[in-house]
Amino acid sequence: MRLVVQRVIEASVTIDGQCVGEIGAGMAVFVGVGQGDTKLTADRLLEKILNLRIFADENGKMNRSIVEIGGALLLVSQFTLYADCRKGRRPSFTGAASPDLAREVYDYFVAGCRATGLGVACGVFAADMKVSLINDGPVMILLDSRELDQ
Repeated sequence: MRLVVQRVIEASVTIDGQCVGEIGAGMAVFVGVGQGDTKLTADRLLEKILNLRIFADENGKMNRSIVEIGGALLLVSQFTLYADCRKGRRPSFTGAASPDLAREVYDYFVAGCRATGLGVACGVFAADMKVSLINDGPVMILLDSRELDQ
């Protein structure tokens, strides 16, 4: 799995002019599921984002997690995180999971996020979405499950 995590002041997802999810302060998380990813992969990345210390403490240092600040999560499925642009000009997405596997792992990840008690809003899997956000910092972090614990 690959995640792009952005610390945000606010974020929202709109489909056909209709807002389907919005949050205040927290994280906008773009979620890509790759071939071979499992529920265990989702669990590992969920644990990682819940404990990332990217929010300011009383001294202005990035030292607090989303759990500590009581922030919210906006989750957006994003297969294009598996774009391979090494050859030619048109990206290849062969590293992305099949839609069925991706939906299963993504839905499991969403359920895990909701089980934390944090506020969670989502886009719609495989929809054409418009995402608006105000990045705070800016802070943007790429997490790849294949690079964890190496």
